[in-house]
Amino acid sequence: MPNSENKPVQRGSEPTEPSVRRRILVVDDNEDAASTLAMLLQLTGNEVHTACDGLEAVKAVADLQPDVVLMDIGMPKLNGYDAARRIRGHASGKDTFLIALSGWGQEEDKVRSANAGFNAHITKPVDVSTLNKLLADHAVRP
Repeated sequence: MPNSENKPVQRGSEPTEPSVRRRILVVDDNEDAASTLAMLLQLTGNEVHTACDGLEAVKAVADLQPDVVLMDIGMPKLNGYDAARRIRGHASGKDTFLIALSGWGQEEDKVRSANAGFNAHITKPVDVSTLNKLLADHAVRP
């Protein structure tokens, strides 16, 4: 399909920009999983940072004040549940949208995540369409 300059338009060649650019922290002790998810989120125009354990996540939330944290549950040093509780205990983490990432997806696992302070629970491997819908439905603070 030609444009106003009669040059062909290449569909799919332009990066997809989200309606809202988010600052996102991805936390996972599996560095490959964290970097892969981070790259995916960067491709949609987000500012993405990573951390490799719960202690690092708590510090990163205080320093970066992300809009969204995607955090693995089973991590060394400080698991995701305890990290979420600490994040919620600080002013910098009160309004952060916390998403639990876990291989465990039974109802009791989701309840445990909610009780720890997570807003949502996604099972691994992460379904990209589910994650994108969750992010689209989440209103980011100005």
